Amino acid sequence: MTTSTASKATVEMKKNFVLERLLAAGITHSQLGEDIRNLDYEELKYELVLQSFREIDTECGANAWF
Repeated sequence: MTTSTASKATVEMKKNFVLERLLAAGITHSQLGEDIRNLDYEELKYELVLQSFREIDTECGANAWF
């Protein structure tokens, strides 16, 4: 297995991990309306960050900014 092949396999594994997390959270489309299965790894990471912001309970005092 060459370094390039190993690198591609690693990125694909990371992509699948992020994709599974988004699907488990019920996210099927990006903010722009694209199916998340068609996004690349960087776009999937961005969508995962947005999804994690939605999970934060802002009513809880520990999570309040002010």
